Amino acid sequence: MDYNRILQGILDIGEAMLESGAENFRLEDSLYRMCKAYGCKRYDVYAIPSNIQITIETPEGEIITQIRHIESTELDCDRLDYLNNLSRYVCQNKPDADELHEKYMEVMNRKKQHPAAKYFAGVMGGTGFAVFFGCNFMDAIVATIVSLMIVAVGKWLSKRESNLMFYNTILAFLSEVIIILMVRVGIGEHPDRIMIGIVMLLISALGITNGIRDLLQRDFISGFLNIMNSLLGAAGIVFGIAFAMLVLDGVSSDGFIISHSITVQLVSCTIACTGFALWFQVRGRQVFYSSVGAFFTWAIYLIVFEIEPSNFLATLVAAVFVATYAFIMSRINKAPSTIFLTAPVFPLIPGPNLYYMMYGCLTRDIPLAFNETVVLLATCLAIALGFNIVDIGSRMVMHALKREFRIGKKDPFARRS
Repeated sequence: MDYNRILQGILDIGEAMLESGAENFRLEDSLYRMCKAYGCKRYDVYAIPSNIQITIETPEGEIITQIRHIESTELDCDRLDYLNNLSRYVCQNKPDADELHEKYMEVMNRKKQHPAAKYFAGVMGGTGFAVFFGCNFMDAIVATIVSLMIVAVGKWLSKRESNLMFYNTILAFLSEVIIILMVRVGIGEHPDRIMIGIVMLLISALGITNGIRDLLQRDFISGFLNIMNSLLGAAGIVFGIAFAMLVLDGVSSDGFIISHSITVQLVSCTIACTGFALWFQVRGRQVFYSSVGAFFTWAIYLIVFEIEPSNFLATLVAAVFVATYAFIMSRINKAPSTIFLTAPVFPLIPGPNLYYMMYGCLTRDIPLAFNETVVLLATCLAIALGFNIVDIGSRMVMHALKREFRIGKKDPFARRS
């Protein structure tokens, strides 16, 4: 075999998986498995959110190293699913370089999601969470208009600006301006609650959660990169909202609440997370599975909080559930667990805390800003701990069943003997 081209094909798959939102440690596992399948004597994989490096020693003893730089990522669960299936195919069939490239191009050339789906997804996500956070009917109309604006302007802006902070600053500024002006003319009553729902379309707190998760797994570089990228995105949201409030002086807040009706909470968060599943390019029955996961994630949070009113504990238990659910569904559907994890966990994401942290800073209410920052970080930590508990537990279960769960770099001398 032409191992230079084989390694190039493996890196093509790895690069596309990382760009589509693959978790770092799962990506490394897939790359190790593909290198092992081709009979390499030795293989070393190093992957972080911006770079992949692979060095292999072929059966003939040739040493080959290839590197890829990753410029940007955007979660595309459909492509990630098919790339995951392709990596399975590679491990089972060991195609030559030409067939490997042909299969890769089939995945990359799959028909894209209908453009209208993004607009439906944005409305369901933004408006759904606005209702979840206590908005009334007129507020929901404002949220719908702003959500449509975010999709339309965001689509245009993404082709011209790759800087996440600048991208979020513009969209957050426009959103806050529209919300404030519509409330002032009598359309809508709760500008902060509307904006909190809209923030969920821009927020990158899940990146902070994954960053903390990486740190807990001693993947320090990936962890810090994920956290810094998320902080830049959050800073963009804060700058955009703050600038709009300064321009349109006299903005006030009536406080954050979740809808008093549990039924409304469960229905609205399920609708919103269904929208986020579509937003992240989930397709087919997997959208339904994401909706079910979101419903039970929030239901479990409510049950635990009712028993013991602790946001940290309720978030931790709910995060354990959603990670377990994602693990089980990934095995049933033979798909990446990211697909069943990302949208259902959104009811736990601390979007309101980010908003009120910024509001406290802007109004010089230091206690408010400090308290909201603590809650935000504690919530992200609880989600990350929940994910890690399930990850550790799943490894123990698979080990007890004597099934290979995750491979990595083995002892090269043991392979040579």
